[in-house]
Amino acid sequence: MGFKRKLGKSARKARRIQKVESEELQKAPHSFVIHRGNVNRSIKELVRDFRKVMEPFTASNLRVKQQNRLSDFVSIAGPLHVTHLNVFTCTEVSPYLKIGRLPQGPSITFRVSSYSLMRDVLKSLKKQTIYEKQFAHHPLVVLNNFNEDVQHEALMASMFRNLFPSINVNQIKLSQIRRCVLVNLRSDGVVDIRHYAIRLSAIGMSKPIKKLIESKIPDLSNCEDFSEFLTRSGALSESEFEDDPNSHVTLTPKLKTEMKLASNQSAIRLVELGPRLTLKLHKIEEGLFNGQVLYHSSVKKTRQELLELKKRRDERSRLKEERKRIQETNRKRKLKSKEKGKEEHGSGGKRAKVMEEKNVTGKKRKKVRIIDSK
Repeated sequence: MGFKRKLGKSARKARRIQKVESEELQKAPHSFVIHRGNVNRSIKELVRDFRKVMEPFTASNLRVKQQNRLSDFVSIAGPLHVTHLNVFTCTEVSPYLKIGRLPQGPSITFRVSSYSLMRDVLKSLKKQTIYEKQFAHHPLVVLNNFNEDVQHEALMASMFRNLFPSINVNQIKLSQIRRCVLVNLRSDGVVDIRHYAIRLSAIGMSKPIKKLIESKIPDLSNCEDFSEFLTRSGALSESEFEDDPNSHVTLTPKLKTEMKLASNQSAIRLVELGPRLTLKLHKIEEGLFNGQVLYHSSVKKTRQELLELKKRRDERSRLKEERKRIQETNRKRKLKSKEKGKEEHGSGGKRAKVMEEKNVTGKKRKKVRIIDSK
């Protein structure tokens, strides 16, 4: 009876999660966010911040070793329902972000012109709005200025759109939409990525009144009367009134009760979470980080040059398949000759043993080849 190997803790946990997950969650886009090559601490922290943007459909605690190859991630992507691979690299010129569709592409390479980490963005805010429940659901994706008639812009928009699950307007709950990702394409071809938290704010209410509603104890040390605290100058401002009607929304009864508001109307505010990314499109490839170049920002080739490149790729693929076929034929021939030799000689053939004997002094070993026959 053979020994049955026991599954590890991570493998057992992955099987339990796979059984619990519904079919809808399994079909949702999942992603890996990794770094390759020699990168500095800032890029490693940027990888962790980008994973926060992609949550909850990403491997937040994925460990990447130096000896891991891209083929390793591609091989485990299928069982884990991973559809996209985001790779950060760093060269002497600039950092790069590569986004590839698993398992066979296409893939897009961006040059990272500038970036700001999440901790730097949060430090610049007067009041931080970040908590764990924000990352329990995927963000809302907003694409701006992408022209679907231009091939490379349409492909970029499709790639960014498919990184996140689609939203069913009839079934989505407003309480689940707590974040949004803005992807803006400038006129000069630069892509800006911003990550915001969505917050509701009461309309027509001063800052002191908000503190009372939120059960916060106000500071009355500088006031002689409580009415002075409510009517002092500067208590009301245009931003606190939220007079812009474009930002007004109608709340559900549940949200109205949670916010303790008398009116059904409220204003939407966006609070930046970070990270910030400024990207410049470098190239688009047909395969997964290889294959035919569909678009290049700096290199332009004629139709004749493209045909020559295609012929070379086809020739390399043909030679590769030919080598595989020859190797498979040789392997089968060797196995057949080995089995035939065993049948001919049987147990009366010669056996070769390679033994290692230790010298008397114990300083070094020597190999002795002994041939005996029975």
